[in-house]
Amino acid sequence: MPEEKTPLDRFTDLSWDDLNHWVGSKIVSSGRNYQQQGRVTELVTTNEGALIAWVNGNERYATRVIMNSDGLPESLCTCLYELDCKHGVAAVLEYLEMIGNGHHVPKAKDDDLRVVIIEEDDWNNRSEDDHGFLSEHLIKDVEIFLKGKTTTQLQELILELSQKYPEIAQDLSDRRKILTGDIDYLVVRLKKEIRKVGEEPGWQSYWQEEGYTPDYSGIRTKLETLLSAGYFDAVLSLGQELIEVGTHQIEQSHDDGETALEIESCMPVVVRALERSSLKTADKLVWAVDAVLKDQFDICEVFGDFLYRKHPKAAWNTLADRLLVQLKTTISAKDVDNFIRNFERDQVSNWTIHALERAGRKEEVIPLCESEAKITCSYNRLVKELMTAGRHSEAEAWIAEGITETKDKLPGIATRLREKLLKIRTLEKDWSSVAAMLVNIFVQSPSCKTFSDCRHAALKIGLWEKVSQNLLAYLECGMLPWQQKKWPLNQSNLDLPSDNRSRQFPMLADLIDIAIMEKKPDQVIRWYNQIPEEQIGWYAVDDDAVAAAVETYDPERAVAIWQTKAERLIDQVRPSAYQEAVKYLRKAGVVMAQEQKKDEWERYLNKLRTKHIRKRRLIEIISGLEGRPIVKNRQ
Repeated sequence: MPEEKTPLDRFTDLSWDDLNHWVGSKIVSSGRNYQQQGRVTELVTTNEGALIAWVNGNERYATRVIMNSDGLPESLCTCLYELDCKHGVAAVLEYLEMIGNGHHVPKAKDDDLRVVIIEEDDWNNRSEDDHGFLSEHLIKDVEIFLKGKTTTQLQELILELSQKYPEIAQDLSDRRKILTGDIDYLVVRLKKEIRKVGEEPGWQSYWQEEGYTPDYSGIRTKLETLLSAGYFDAVLSLGQELIEVGTHQIEQSHDDGETALEIESCMPVVVRALERSSLKTADKLVWAVDAVLKDQFDICEVFGDFLYRKHPKAAWNTLADRLLVQLKTTISAKDVDNFIRNFERDQVSNWTIHALERAGRKEEVIPLCESEAKITCSYNRLVKELMTAGRHSEAEAWIAEGITETKDKLPGIATRLREKLLKIRTLEKDWSSVAAMLVNIFVQSPSCKTFSDCRHAALKIGLWEKVSQNLLAYLECGMLPWQQKKWPLNQSNLDLPSDNRSRQFPMLADLIDIAIMEKKPDQVIRWYNQIPEEQIGWYAVDDDAVAAAVETYDPERAVAIWQTKAERLIDQVRPSAYQEAVKYLRKAGVVMAQEQKKDEWERYLNKLRTKHIRKRRLIEIISGLEGRPIVKNRQ
């Protein structure tokens, strides 16, 4: 019976493929670079079979790696990512290199600082946001210490700390002002603090794990303190300042929205202040709508929630009247090109409609939508309202006008209008018209999806066989389906597209995709064979999907497609391309094994090794494909 392997022995069984399965090829590549740059120091092993090391990145990180029962490593690190990071990969590769070179790896000492850092429970349980983290035992020590002090001693201690830490003195002073009602100075100072925090834009460099995110937690806490003390109007005033300063700061920031999230976290406090402020209910609604309309970065979404709560009809009436006046006095865009101005006007009219509905003035909504449609091309909103009201004939008239007005300059609007007409025809179960319209859509945008939509409708009237032949004939030769002989459907009579002469026929990519969807491997091969060999890879054809579709029908061709795809990637001479190539080599290898051609496959891999012998990274990846341990590769 073979001797059971120790946890450390199991590290030596690891292949490159195992590491890629563990953390992904990108992290493996980064970890490999770290190890080759000599960033791993003081590597040791523990009695439990774990690796512990310092890994130098932007800082020095303590890293521990163990082998799991599934045969893959698991790492814990003091870096930002904490689990299964590049520092763990670097530690593993350093260990394997030392073992492969016959070097001794020392044991960790009982008092190794890294063991304490990594295994300390409080550290493991802290979150990324716990910047001022205090462990429970530290808080307990402070409580015991303070309980042993007299009142005089506590006063002396607080004064001493206030002199040493100005923020404590400021916080105590703020508390006194709140208790005495002297908040004017406090509001002025908080506005200055908001401007101070808002001065520097946020930024992040994720590759180098560096960056800056403005911290609004202190401001949020002070707003909550003021709110708890009942100073609702003061909080609302500060909220206005925060929105204005924060919006400008976000505009200057480059941090994937992290600054916006900090500012957004303060808004629930402002909403609670708005609810309980001295403003009349109508003015509260106006305040909230104004915040939402000016919000470019989704930091005021909670005010939208406020506007969907129950409020008195009288307040909604007042808001609706004010917004209607605002629409009348707003300078309108005279052409459909002015997207931004029309978008802003549409936002105002959307909230006007919401207010009218809440005020019980539903009868004013469609007339407003009709007038706005002619100004901002918001035909889709109007048609939706008409359809909801069951006024389909009017909706169709507006659809026709809308398509005429927008099909050239705003084709997206025209497309959605066509979709609404299609919905009307579907509700009426006019399947012949539905099928004709879907054919129209297919000709404009051939795809598996639009082909399937045509099938669904044509099957209902028993015409799919003939319709499908005409659709495929269009993709093959370019003749519009309704211009072909014995076309079984009426034309949709709605903005039929002209023959698109810019298209090249046969449309091989679409023919191949449909053949794959229809599970017709003979047709897949037929159309794929028409792609010129020198242009394979340039067509919008998923070679991988083609190979998968024909691997049972023609396994030899499937393997050849995967091999060609892999070899093209290898020729790019980039490690990331090597990692991509190995996915296709693995698929080809599975088929070759199923076809009982393992020897032939091994000869192919050896040929690749010989041809690319100088590409050490590629050789390692191919070895990983075969499951060869990394250590043996180096010996």
